[in-house]
Amino acid sequence: MIALIQRVLEAECRINSKVVSRINKGLLVFIGIEERDSEEDVKWLSNKIVNMRIFSDKEGKMNLSCPDVNGECLLISQFTLHASTKKGNRPSFIKAAKPDKAIPLYKNMIIELNSLGVNTLSGEFGADMKISLINDGPVTIIVDSQNKI
Repeated sequence: MIALIQRVLEAECRINSKVVSRINKGLLVFIGIEERDSEEDVKWLSNKIVNMRIFSDKEGKMNLSCPDVNGECLLISQFTLHASTKKGNRPSFIKAAKPDKAIPLYKNMIIELNSLGVNTLSGEFGADMKISLINDGPVTIIVDSQNKI
């Protein structure tokens, strides 16, 4: 499971020109789920996201987590994070999980992030979403649950 985490001042998701979710200060997280991912990956990655200290303290050092700053999270499914670009110019998405595997893990991640104390909103799995954001910093971090050891 790959997460591309962006520290934002605000972010929103639109589907068919309608805002379906919007957050203020917090984290915009694009999540890519692959076939080998499990509930263990959901729990590990959710904990990592919530506790990542990428918000500035009074001295300007990245020392605070999302809950420390009363931040929110916008979680967006993005299978393209598992793109393989080794051959040719057209990416392959063969490692990305099929919807029957990915949707339950995606929904459980929303539940897990909320249970860890971060108000988490989401897009719609598989929808054509338009994401807008004001990146803060910018701060962008990539975390892969397959590299947790």
